[in-house]
Amino acid sequence: MLKALIFDVDGTLAETEDLHRQGFNRAFAEMGLNWHWSPELYADLLTVMGGKERLAHYVRTEHGEPDAERRAQMGEIHDRKTRIYGDLVTQGALELRPGIARLIAEARSSGLRLAVASTTSRPNVDTLIAVNFPDGSPFDVIACGDEAERKKPHPDVFLLALARLGVSPSEAVAFEDSAAGIRSALDAGLPVIATRSRYTGGQSLDGAFSALSDLGEPGAPHGHLAGLTWPGGLVTVAALTAWHDRMTG
Repeated sequence: MLKALIFDVDGTLAETEDLHRQGFNRAFAEMGLNWHWSPELYADLLTVMGGKERLAHYVRTEHGEPDAERRAQMGEIHDRKTRIYGDLVTQGALELRPGIARLIAEARSSGLRLAVASTTSRPNVDTLIAVNFPDGSPFDVIACGDEAERKKPHPDVFLLALARLGVSPSEAVAFEDSAAGIRSALDAGLPVIATRSRYTGGQSLDGAFSALSDLGEPGAPHGHLAGLTWPGGLVTVAALTAWHDRMTG
């Protein structure tokens, strides 16, 4: 029986990544650093999972192994970036991707449990949810990267979400947008639906049982990329349940 849906955040719930990039660039400028992450550079940096890890990778690659002073500075950069990102989201600079709010509402009304499994930090998740779900979070569980021993592509954060939900991998479906996220979910034993996002356009979505442009809206069906097709170009709870029953029956 299908019991839960588990969502990645960045690129899956919303196209957050460019706001993260803008947040880093503004933090650099505020601190007097002549650093700038272009969209092209940021796309490369996204192969490193987690904002703190991404920043550390950039510093080591471009500016050498950080000393104690630089490490403290990196902490301040990330704190500033988190604040700036939250301000941008609160100002309405970000909406949920097509089909997300619809599917979440269907899941809630159908009695399915909902979770987040993300490498981003908890304040980023909380702000995104608060802005887009003003009547209260629809998620029963939120598992973030700082709580997991290892970031994606390791399965830790999905395993944490499953444990908190109290369901087995065979009773849930994961939603992802990146190759690392798909690997993470698969290694946790979860079937995966992948939606192509702005910054994962060049990544393989292999391993997902269905790969799509988005989840689709009435009158605006998604584009099918690979794997399972969905009636009317919409991922719905009814269609998910029917697929799950076929797979587990």
